[in-house]
Order: sequence, then C-alpha cells, then structure tokens
Amino acid sequence: MRAPTWTEDELLLAGALVVKNGWHELRTKDAEVQELSELLRSLPIHGPEALALPDFRSPDSVSRKTSDFASNHNSYPGKPTRCGKPTLLMIEAFTNREAEMLQAARAIEAGIASGELYKIPVQPDEIDDTGASAIEGRLLVRWALARERDPKLRALKIKQVRSRGRALRCDVCDFDFSHTYGDLGEGYIEVHHVTPLFISGPRETKLDDLACVCANCHRMCHRSRPGESWRTPAALREQIRKSAQ
Repeated sequence: MRAPTWTEDELLLAGALVVKNGWHELRTKDAEVQELSELLRSLPIHGPEALALPDFRSPDSVSRKTSDFASNHNSYPGKPTRCGKPTLLMIEAFTNREAEMLQAARAIEAGIASGELYKIPVQPDEIDDTGASAIEGRLLVRWALARERDPKLRALKIKQVRSRGRALRCDVCDFDFSHTYGDLGEGYIEVHHVTPLFISGPRETKLDDLACVCANCHRMCHRSRPGESWRTPAALREQIRKSAQ
C-alpha cells in the first residue's frame, strides 16, 4: 500500500509552516518538521493501514512537501518540484488569503490540542457530491457541520427568532417551510454559522453567530470551489442577485 494522497487539512498545515518560514523549505531535522509529522500522524482522517506505513507523513515526507510549497511559489527563482493540483491550489490560497489560511491552520491545531476534533464523528456532506472538501480543510467542515446539527442549538435559535417577532424563514431566499408545506413544514429550518469556524476559532457558539437557512441555501453556503469554501448568507444573496441579472 502506498501512502495516501495528502488531504486539504494536511496541505493546509504544511503550507502554514512554509509561510511562517518566509516561503522557504524546511529540512527533515528541523524541530517544526518533526512536530508537524507527529501532528499529521495524529489527525483523525486516515485509517490504521496508513499509520502502519513506515514513511506515512514521516519527517522526510513533510520536508519534501515543504519543498513543493516553497519551489512552486511565485517568489522562487529556481526550478519548481513536481507536485499535484491540490498543492498548487493551496499555494494559490495562501498567496491570495494568507491571514485566513493561517487562521484555519490554527483552528485545526487548536481542535487537535483540545481533543475536540477526535470526538466528532464523520459528518454527512463533509465531502461534497464532487468528492471535494473545503480547501481550508475537511476537519473544519466536519466540526462546523457537527455544531450546526446540534438540535439544542437549533431549537434555541428558532426560539430567539420567534421571540423577536420574526417569521421562521430562510435568511437568504426568504423561503418559508410552513407557508409552502403547511403543518408539515411548521417549525422547520436549518442553521448556518455566519462566521466560519476557521475565523471564529473553537469558541462557544452564540445564537447571533447563526443564521436560519433553507436546505438548498445551506448546501450552497457550504459548497466548495477551488479557493472558495464558505459563504455567508449575505454573500449567497449577492450570488443570487448576480445570477439573476
């Protein structure tokens, strides 16, 4: 068995290491490489078969990946190493959105250090129907979806909306389940985090962090594209407006 392809989460953490090193590669014996190797081997992504491989996310393999990042960046004067499209997309994301990507890496590191990411089971839709996950990392998608599907939090958000005298409808497209489906749709809505987890960090979710959305808009908020993986209700409304022109 060959070592599995690097996932977005792993590339995110490796890319953050290179960025913090001034877009320079790191050697096998560097302490940061040793630490990242241990962290990657602890992520709840790959099965025991991968972990049994002697070279799986070893310090040597981590060092080689930092070379891919450094040599394929537009500031590198020499010949780039050969690497796959996911690595190139991650380089582009760090180049265009460095602060956000570093925040995403810190969120994963905090989730691992706290033990929270080990407690969350695999979530439906953490990988979309194209087989892709958010460029900021599948683990962050898993974490966000688990929080959004907390029935207690959803119930509290619905109570808050009604206490403010507002109708229970989608904050993006105004869809009202009870208006369309009658009694069957009464009280139904989904919730979406207005601020992505990689920006808010692993803090306790507040009700004002949540927006009410229909199932369609919720899926579109989470649907990933290269370099773009999270949409607020406001951003999705703007997308609808542009598409209607």
